[in-house]
Amino acid sequence: MAPKKAKRRAGGGEGSSNVFSMFEQSQIQEYKEAFTIIDQNRDGIISKDDLRDVLASMGQLNVKNEELEAMIKEASGPINFTVFLTMFGEKLKGADPEDVIVSAFKVLDPEATGLIKKQFLEELLTTQCDRFSAEEMKNLWAAFPPDVAGNVDYKNICYVITHGEEKEE
Repeated sequence: MAPKKAKRRAGGGEGSSNVFSMFEQSQIQEYKEAFTIIDQNRDGIISKDDLRDVLASMGQLNVKNEELEAMIKEASGPINFTVFLTMFGEKLKGADPEDVIVSAFKVLDPEATGLIKKQFLEELLTTQCDRFSAEEMKNLWAAFPPDVAGNVDYKNICYVITHGEEKEE
């Protein structure tokens, strides 16, 4: 068995195999689906044109070349699936664990309902520290719409921040 391990290490795949161990199989599948959607020309590499096309399909028609180039330059080379997954791993690596983020929200929820008033959260996010722009607030409410009483489920927001997907009910 030892020769197999040595051979595997000698293959130099440590960087790429590590990225797959960072995610659950279901997450990898979801990232693969996202990659396939973004890779509009299906060549296995996400290009500037792929980004432009997918953003246009989502209604963002006036994206500047500089913005697209900046997105592409975030990668160390051509963006194949392994690089794509590595980029997400690096972004998520800096995120606090879910329980830490939930605890931060609980300070704002003295009754421990799991909910926070939209108006209150928006005021905090637009007036404190790294202030959210109007566009960022619009995107937040599109992704996490408040209920009819104007409450936001912060536990769901925390879950998505740390897992990248909504909980299945």
